[in-house]
Amino acid sequence: MSLQVGDKAPDFKLFSSELKEVSLADYKGQKLVVHFFPMAFTGTCTTQLCTMRDSFGYYEGMNAAVVGISVDSPFTLAKFKEDQSYQFPLLSDFNKDASKAYGAFYDEFVFNLKGVSKRAAFVINEEGVITYAEVLESAGDLPDFEKIKAIVAG
Repeated sequence: MSLQVGDKAPDFKLFSSELKEVSLADYKGQKLVVHFFPMAFTGTCTTQLCTMRDSFGYYEGMNAAVVGISVDSPFTLAKFKEDQSYQFPLLSDFNKDASKAYGAFYDEFVFNLKGVSKRAAFVINEEGVITYAEVLESAGDLPDFEKIKAIVAG
């Protein structure tokens, strides 16, 4: 069952690329844009997060934060973040709990890799309610960045 607009966002506690525990509760009182992505250092994932990096200032002025989540280790995500100069936290869902809770999970991905995050985007409001939900079946597709901006702008 996938999450829908109006659903309470599932809580998560994940380690960031800075090895700090981050939870959904840390963002209470502000909007949160959550981007799930399959794997660091791949073409479409880099495009997805670079698009968010390049429009980061837009979200800052709207009481909104951005996070990226994948099943990569925090150490891989740290290198990815450094290489691409991302200003927002990258969170490791290595145990795959958040990806499953958000319905953004491939049981089997390319090259027979099992348990990888689907590309997805969610906007969660100040009270922890989902106001935008997009889970993409094709890892080659990108989220609708303009729609995300419009939802955050309210």
